[in-house]
Amino acid sequence: MSWDLLNIIGTVAFAMSGAIVAMEEKYDLFGVWLLALITAFGGGAIRNLLIGVPVSALWSQGGLFLVAILVALLIFMLPQLFLPHWTRWGVLADALGLSAFAIQGALMASAKGLPLSATISAAVLTGVGGGVVRDLLAGRKPLVLHKEIYAMWAVMAALVIDRFQLTNPLHLFTLLGLITVLRMLSYYYEWNLPARRLGGE
Repeated sequence: MSWDLLNIIGTVAFAMSGAIVAMEEKYDLFGVWLLALITAFGGGAIRNLLIGVPVSALWSQGGLFLVAILVALLIFMLPQLFLPHWTRWGVLADALGLSAFAIQGALMASAKGLPLSATISAAVLTGVGGGVVRDLLAGRKPLVLHKEIYAMWAVMAALVIDRFQLTNPLHLFTLLGLITVLRMLSYYYEWNLPARRLGGE
């Protein structure tokens, strides 16, 4: 139940995020669908390669592919009056997708009995992998490489799941809400990791 719900939340949120980025870049409907699907499924595909899950597992998610396509189509057809609010919704969708998929990735690695390093890697790759590919295809610097705190929230989710061996749905969805809120706060209040620039001011 928890696993399926996290999957749906992450897919819907990241499909929205990918579609919004595509429309900000003035892509056509095919481009909107492409970025929505890559954002929603790219991280999971990369994670599966890392922890030894067959890539064919991706193609068994036909229902989620359809959900992502319909979400992207809905975003594409929204009336003009919603346009000024896209950035705000895009940030929220990205934060929710990051949280849901980071938790899902950590749970998958933990269930396989993998060490903490693999749990962290699975959480980060699942949470940010699709967004990295999305940003590269949109000609943007990947969000995870900015100085603002982003991937660290996926690391935090993995550490909590590994330390406390969370499986209770209430605990998992509390963690989902916490990571989402922290990501939103870090965006709006510009919490940044240290950054240096060579040869610059």
